[in-house]
Amino acid sequence: MEYIDILVTVDDNYIDRLKVMLTSLKICNRNEKIRVYLMHRCIGSEKIDDLRKCLDAFEYEFCPVKVDESLFENAPVSKRYPQEMYYRLCAPALLPDTIDKILYLDPDMLVINSIRPLWELDMGEHIFAAASHTTGSEIASNINKIRLGTDSEYFNSGVLLIDLKRGREKINVNDIFEYTKEHKNELLLPDQDVLNALYGNEILGLDDTIWNYDARRYNNYFLKSGGEADYEWVMKNTVILHFCGKAKPWDKHYIYRFGGLYKHYMRLKEIYMDK
Repeated sequence: MEYIDILVTVDDNYIDRLKVMLTSLKICNRNEKIRVYLMHRCIGSEKIDDLRKCLDAFEYEFCPVKVDESLFENAPVSKRYPQEMYYRLCAPALLPDTIDKILYLDPDMLVINSIRPLWELDMGEHIFAAASHTTGSEIASNINKIRLGTDSEYFNSGVLLIDLKRGREKINVNDIFEYTKEHKNELLLPDQDVLNALYGNEILGLDDTIWNYDARRYNNYFLKSGGEADYEWVMKNTVILHFCGKAKPWDKHYIYRFGGLYKHYMRLKEIYMDK
């Protein structure tokens, strides 16, 4: 069986959240052979070893990739534009050329059904596959198109299936740095804005209700579906739940749906670690 290659990019502060996401991936994809690539620049060996123990418990292969900071000496970097924001877009240049495809996942997610159909998706000539959050305002979508000068949908960068082979041919990391430098005062969600501005026409659209469900917008999805997309429908059909925005389900006062489900996987993570 071939590996499903997963890409994550986190710092020390998000490792526990990453473990929860990977716990959900394991539980809902038990028969898959998973390899996890972690791109980072400064996570200490103790934290890396701790994460390795977690992935060993899942029987996942672990491939930490420490990124050479000098590669980004010409990149605009600041508190708002940390080096890590570039990693998913520069993945074709940073990851081994022995792999041709990878699935990037944000750590603030749960994977609650099989990712196999996404992994086997025919991307055609596209570099990326991603979802646009369709329950957002049409006005906001149009503003983003005007703001970035694009004619494609505004795609969320939290879930990205990346054709690394095609990306190596098409993506020039210096183009990413130059665009960021020229437009840094206009970028609201930097990595996501750059993805859409430079590669919007290279993105194959995904159904967000399946592959990048915004957990804040349950009511919007429910109404848009005419009442079909209720909680039971989500649990049966949605694959990736994304806890977008500042409010996070591990916070005490989280008010949106699926917070209890997240805490359930937090507990399952602890059970796995205690084995």
